[in-house]
Amino acid sequence: MPEMPEVEGLVEFLRGRITGLRVDKATVSAINALKTYDPPLTALVGSTITAVDRHGKFLDVTTDAGLHLVFHLAKAGWLRWYDALPTTIIKPGKTPIALRVGFDDGSGFDLTEAGTKKSLAVYAVRTPDEVPGIARLGPDPLGAGFDRAAFGALIAGRRTQIKGVLRDQSIIAGVGNAYSDEILHAARMSPYALAATLTDDEVDRLFTAMTETLAEAIHEARGKPPAQLKDAKRRGMRVHGRRGEECPVCGDEVRSVFFADNSLEYCATCQTGGKLLADRRLSRLLK
Repeated sequence: MPEMPEVEGLVEFLRGRITGLRVDKATVSAINALKTYDPPLTALVGSTITAVDRHGKFLDVTTDAGLHLVFHLAKAGWLRWYDALPTTIIKPGKTPIALRVGFDDGSGFDLTEAGTKKSLAVYAVRTPDEVPGIARLGPDPLGAGFDRAAFGALIAGRRTQIKGVLRDQSIIAGVGNAYSDEILHAARMSPYALAATLTDDEVDRLFTAMTETLAEAIHEARGKPPAQLKDAKRRGMRVHGRRGEECPVCGDEVRSVFFADNSLEYCATCQTGGKLLADRRLSRLLK
């Protein structure tokens, strides 16, 4: 799933490519991806792009018509950029393309989604807050004014595993499964630790790990075209997606815990005092 650093990379790329261009085409080929009907998506055609921004994992394209094209790439979505937009006809149900947007200089992009579970979401709205997911977002962890005190206040008293707190978009915006693994590894903290039980020192470590991990990932994403962002993300991961490999800090084996539709990765030596976390998928099979 694209998270804050990759979405920020897409924002910077698009901001430099499409600001000032006129929308000549906006076509949905996966009707389930379009979550709004008023205003219609076609109302974007003829408008000029004035800004490109990010809200958590949502990308927001603003036009001079007072309308916003907002989209969330979900777990398997991506943006494919073209300097010269293809002229081939998109056949609904026969392609991974969910949305095609074209501009007056001939460039454009497709939003694509792999797999059978379709969660990519597209909105045409008058204000970003009309998108339910944006309206309930928590603060951006790299936003102005979000400091250690604000972070501590957010997690204080929460009887929830810290991995879930970091991923909860209503608490902190933009962090998902991959970067929560990386943050917890950098903080030397178990993903199962309860937020309410963290000491001041642990909150300090966690806040520093979160801000530094995300800032470094954004730095690596900056200036890269969409086609290179996924590989840049994978190269930057120390534990996420590296099951069976050596931890780059201590050399222990990176291990996984599997859930219904994803997994978490961690280093037992660095994060749990050598204790292996129960693999819930295996536990269910043994019952």
